Amino acid sequence: MILPPATLGMLGGGQLGRFFVIAAHEMGYRVVVLDPDPHSPAGRIADLHIQAAYDDIDALEQLAGQCAAVTTEFENVPADTLAYLAKFVTVRPSAEAVAICQNRSAEKAFLKKHGFPHAPYADIRTEADLKNANAGLFPGILKVARFGYDGKGQARVASREEALKAWASFRHEPCVLEQQLKLDYEVSVVLARDEAGRVKCFPPVENSHRKGILDVSIAPARTSGCLAGNAEEIAEGIAQKMDYVGTLGVEFFVVHGQLYVNEMAPRPHNSGHYTLDACVTNQFEQQLRALCGLPLADPRQHSAAVMVNLLGDIWYCEDPHHAKEPDWSQLLAIPNLKLHLYGKHHPRPGRKMGHFTVIGANAEEVQKSALAARHAMGIGDD
Repeated sequence: MILPPATLGMLGGGQLGRFFVIAAHEMGYRVVVLDPDPHSPAGRIADLHIQAAYDDIDALEQLAGQCAAVTTEFENVPADTLAYLAKFVTVRPSAEAVAICQNRSAEKAFLKKHGFPHAPYADIRTEADLKNANAGLFPGILKVARFGYDGKGQARVASREEALKAWASFRHEPCVLEQQLKLDYEVSVVLARDEAGRVKCFPPVENSHRKGILDVSIAPARTSGCLAGNAEEIAEGIAQKMDYVGTLGVEFFVVHGQLYVNEMAPRPHNSGHYTLDACVTNQFEQQLRALCGLPLADPRQHSAAVMVNLLGDIWYCEDPHHAKEPDWSQLLAIPNLKLHLYGKHHPRPGRKMGHFTVIGANAEEVQKSALAARHAMGIGDD
């Protein structure tokens, strides 16, 4: 076990890293954050912020020299960086697992190889791949293989001609063409897995998106116990096949009552933020425990919860050209609402600036209260 007051390393300085730093500090650890952004939310509260690129060898050696173990808060850290660090220090999750999750083609191939349910798809690397793609993939969604998240690098394409135009707009980057499924709804499972293969799942969450970005998460998901159990079973199977150690998020589509894996996130997940306020243990403490070889803790949910993302758009409700701090008094007046702001330097539309979670004993009342608070903050339904 790696015990406090050891120093831990975090690759990435966003809000997920910030919550990890908070969890680590509460348990007596020190944290060094590596992130090129001088204003990174995690870097601002870490014991040390190394401001450098993720492939800066000098910075990586400094990180490895100071830390007992290193983890990451987002999947776009180069897998080569994780592999390099693993020569000197414990790294969890592994470079191999992150490499699968950070490339949609590799991710789909992994799901196919191991028999996990997924939408029909085709890898697109050349114009011929698009021209020869199965007609059954249209209408579809063309997604860049790397660096696409929160709806970025994606285009809905009704025909082969539209797909060719979209691919050109992506500068002919490698892509995945995925059949567009008619969704009942979406769910996700966040779990933690330790080095011995023990797994603790948080309750599945029901998610809705707005403009490709997670908007609202309802926990637990309003679904059957059978489907929830199947989602946990598939997520555990994915973690086992990747030999994954850490906190993992798995997103699912539900289509005619059947589960299809959408994608995996090798880190804590936005839909798991409710665990900060509604569970015995949150997803960031589990990430820390898996990293340090500590026993995984109780993930039990003690309150119904609804989480709502706060994007930079609400800073521009009054004037689309000038940011104005929202009136947080409307949220802070609700006694069972927990507000979390990430301390980001500049708000912009589509940027995740914070979230709030409403908790309570009555799931229906929690949902009503959360949606009313969401509306009061000027978040639309378009």
